[in-house]
Amino acid sequence: MEKRNLRKERIGVVISNKMDKTIVIAVNRKMKHPIYGKFVKKTTRFMAHDEENTCNVGDTVRIMETRPLSKNKNWRLVEIIERAK
Repeated sequence: MEKRNLRKERIGVVISNKMDKTIVIAVNRKMKHPIYGKFVKKTTRFMAHDEENTCNVGDTVRIMETRPLSKNKNWRLVEIIERAK
C-alpha cells in the first residue's frame, strides 16, 4: 500500500463564490520586512473547488492542495470552519 505525501493546508476567508463549483479564498499572513523590520500584511488568493456550492462570501474555510483541476485551480475545500454572520 502506497503512502501519500503530506498535502499543504491553508485557512482563509471566502472573498468570491460567483463561479460554479469554485470559490476564491484570501489567506492573510504577516511578514517581517527584511530591511525595516516592520510587520507587513501579505494576502494570497487561491481558487478552490467547492463541489456542492456550499460556501458564501465571508466564510472561514480550510482548503487542501490537490492535483490541478483547471488552469488556476489546484486546491479543494476541506471544511467550513465558521459561517459568515
